[in-house]
Amino acid sequence: MAEYNPNDISVPNGNYFSMPFSPENSSIVLLSVPWDVTTSYKPGTANAPEAILEASAQLDMFDFNNPDGWKKGIGTIEFDYSILERSKKLRIDAEKIIIHLESGGSLKETYARKKLERINSVSEELNRYIYSESLKWLRRGKKVGLVGGDHSTPYGYIKAASEYYGNFGILHIDAHADLRNAYEGFEYSHASIMYNVIEKIENIDKLVQVAVRDICEDEINFIRKNQKIRTFFDKELYDNKFTGITWDKQCEDIISCLPEKVYVSFDIDGLSPEYSPGTGTPVPGGISFNEAIFMLNKLTETGREIIGFDLCEVATDFAGEWDANVGARVLYKLCNLSLKKC
Repeated sequence: MAEYNPNDISVPNGNYFSMPFSPENSSIVLLSVPWDVTTSYKPGTANAPEAILEASAQLDMFDFNNPDGWKKGIGTIEFDYSILERSKKLRIDAEKIIIHLESGGSLKETYARKKLERINSVSEELNRYIYSESLKWLRRGKKVGLVGGDHSTPYGYIKAASEYYGNFGILHIDAHADLRNAYEGFEYSHASIMYNVIEKIENIDKLVQVAVRDICEDEINFIRKNQKIRTFFDKELYDNKFTGITWDKQCEDIISCLPEKVYVSFDIDGLSPEYSPGTGTPVPGGISFNEAIFMLNKLTETGREIIGFDLCEVATDFAGEWDANVGARVLYKLCNLSLKKC
């Protein structure tokens, strides 16, 4: 640290943002989960952690919202590349299941059932690993940021956070509600993360969703029946904007629904697709990068604490470095805003 100069050229060292910290001497640690087995449209998010790490070396360290935040330490937990290898192998079977279903097949048929059982079993194993790894660092007094991968990956971490922190709320930025029950048969589908969180994890006081614009009727009914969920649909946000309600006022309404401790689940497709054209399931509409950062900063200005976060669904196969570039900047903002209370 004594030799580190944030104004010099960044020298890649295997850490996000080329930071000079180990996990042990950091206030926040980043856990990479290169996994996208259940992606239902375009794969590629399993490559995101490494692509974001590479892009992150190009960032300048000054942050207007928390200029000295990085000095508290942003550490990188060593990559487990076996996760990526398992993801690649299981992705082949998942695609066969999806094609089978799209061709009119049934999950009851032996062909699909055997593959599905294996995917669900290994997904459960991954959840247990993420749970234990997250809880280990939480108990050491660190905040944890998870870098996906698809949006199924934070489940084990959110479970660990609920055990460590007790009650908290979730601010969920996403084009999708992710409230499907075992979508396409995958118990831990990227489209089922928030359903699993609400149904299986205790201590979640409130789920506040922002920018949702692609949703099915079952999810609408699930939201209407569950008082823990408040969804600020993209249509609502834009109708308000078009009739003169400021983004500042809308952020006040969003934040007022959340308790003092907040976990942020940031799916990059919550942003307008111009920021993430390579993401697995892009949807027109969404909020801008600056609107997202304004909302997150305002959250911290109210005295609420970001206790942890995930960044998911960044992909690199379509638009080259651009998606990773944006993802790295979202990740750095999430880190610095979480470090406001450390």
